[in-house]
Amino acid sequence: MNPANKLTLARIMLIPVFIVFFAEYPVRLADSNAFIQFLNQYGTYMAVGVFVLASATDKLDGYIARKYHLVTNLGKLLDPLADKLLVSVALIMMVEAGMIPAWMAFVMIGREFIITALRMAASAQGIALAADRYGKWKMVSQVVAITAVLLNNYPFQWLTSLRVDSFLMVIAVMMTVMSGYHYVVKNVKLFI
Repeated sequence: MNPANKLTLARIMLIPVFIVFFAEYPVRLADSNAFIQFLNQYGTYMAVGVFVLASATDKLDGYIARKYHLVTNLGKLLDPLADKLLVSVALIMMVEAGMIPAWMAFVMIGREFIITALRMAASAQGIALAADRYGKWKMVSQVVAITAVLLNNYPFQWLTSLRVDSFLMVIAVMMTVMSGYHYVVKNVKLFI
């Protein structure tokens, strides 16, 4: 397995670490376990670090694969899967924690299902649909918005009374819808 694919697998393996850090544990467990108490107090910040690190490997693995001619079918499969898993898990956990409304997660995850279905249909016809720049912008907007929400509007609360994290999340939803629409319109002609 080449280094780019190893980075992609590392991103997938960081997802359970993110879950452990982000989860809110019952008080009765925290009272009897110092590590759980530590996670309840600082876990969200550790989860942000894991999320940012995992997100950064997305750019790095692609760069390595292209620069050193290490692009593989496994990498083409795992890279978008890792992105979808990381973002979906973060969104679902943020809904559970009451940090974002469920409809935002539904729109963003729903878009991924639609695009994946389109890619699977194309693949069945021997057509490989590549990601486009709108999808990349969507991913960046999602990572920035999720990070801002996880940090509870830090450091923006010192600059303005506005909820910049909420604004960024709305932008991420809009980018998600726009990129999904663009991708479908651009590629649906292959099936008509």
